[in-house]
Amino acid sequence: MTEPTVLSVSDLNQSARRLLEERFNLVWIRGEISNFARPRSGHWYFTLKDDAAQVRCAMFVNRNRLCRMQPSDGGEVLLRGRVSLYENRGEFQVIVEHMEAAGEGALRAAYEALKARLAAEGLFAEERKRTLPAYPRHVAVVSSPSGAALRDVLSVISRRFPLLKVTLLPISVQGADAEPQILEALNRVPALAPDLVLLTRGGGSLEDLFTFNSEAVARAIARCPVPTVSAVGHETDFTIADFAADLRAPTPSAAAELITPDATALNQDLSRWRQRLTAASTNRLELLRHRHAALRSRLVNPRDRLLQLMQRADDLETRLRLGLGNSLERTRDRFASLQRGLRRQRPEPRIAALTATVTALRGRAQQRMATQLAQNAERLSALARTLEAVSPLQALARGFAIVTGAGPAGAITNAAQAAPGDAIQVNFHDGALSARVEGRAPLPEQWRTLNDS
Repeated sequence: MTEPTVLSVSDLNQSARRLLEERFNLVWIRGEISNFARPRSGHWYFTLKDDAAQVRCAMFVNRNRLCRMQPSDGGEVLLRGRVSLYENRGEFQVIVEHMEAAGEGALRAAYEALKARLAAEGLFAEERKRTLPAYPRHVAVVSSPSGAALRDVLSVISRRFPLLKVTLLPISVQGADAEPQILEALNRVPALAPDLVLLTRGGGSLEDLFTFNSEAVARAIARCPVPTVSAVGHETDFTIADFAADLRAPTPSAAAELITPDATALNQDLSRWRQRLTAASTNRLELLRHRHAALRSRLVNPRDRLLQLMQRADDLETRLRLGLGNSLERTRDRFASLQRGLRRQRPEPRIAALTATVTALRGRAQQRMATQLAQNAERLSALARTLEAVSPLQALARGFAIVTGAGPAGAITNAAQAAPGDAIQVNFHDGALSARVEGRAPLPEQWRTLNDS
């Protein structure tokens, strides 16, 4: 028979803890708090119960410091945690990591739905975020006049940049009147013409911050004509107003730090610039002083300069007179020389010589022309006699005739040029006869003998 495995109490509790933690990782539990205890260690221990059962819970200090509510007996809460076992006492318990009031569940769901819808519209887009002015002169603070948030903001502004004008637009930060008062305050901003708007309040539960998760407030912030800063709640609190604003600050004090320049740093910068300006001015003045001294050393007394100019004018006048006198004398000498040359080159003798030459040439030309004309006339007479001797008219006068065709053809010089029946014309020295060829016969003997001779 196999002996049973015997476990120690520690082994049993350890195994049970592991099984519970493996089976139940993170769970959400809703119930009522009782027996709440907070020892000096800072951890929270309490019992969570409902009508039929209860369970022990522990929320350690590293987690409960992030909790935005203060638990107390009788409060109904919603927990998120890990199921475990406290081995030392064998007690079943829940290690709580997150706690919120039970009513916050519906509020958180509505918050997430509105946040997603407005983000989809582009209301939270980074490209529409405006840059805060580096040196604002006027800020409108929308906050409760009696809240710690306003005191923190004014304290930081007074310390960092007391020149900043602050206009308070008082509102209720929670309750039924909060939302309409916030909307009215934001509507007053254009008339005040501030450089920026700060919307702020202290921390609280999700129900306390409900007004700052309003859609109307978010849209009013987006419509604001000047940059807006949201500082609502503690560092871990995020509201719809934070996303709609141009800048979200984790706390009211941090918001005041973000919107104001550091007056101390500005004074230090001004001191440095003043020193640099003084040094630059000194160097510039010294340079101008040296330039002035150099220019002054080059400056001549006007009276002395006038005397020099007068002396220079007299010198130039003397040189001008001398130059004009010498030039006039040279001009006179040149004129006399030209006049003498002109006398030597008188045209009358040359004209007389040329006239005689022209007369002689004219006589010679006339004589030569007469001789040439006589020679040409003799040659013309000889040519006329020769032409007359060979003229066919002389042959016609001696009894000869010229036979031509009836038309415009030329002279017929042999019998072969005319055929029987052709019309011909016989031309004599005193007229012409029209005839027709009857026939062709050999040349008569007497004419042949004459032709042969």
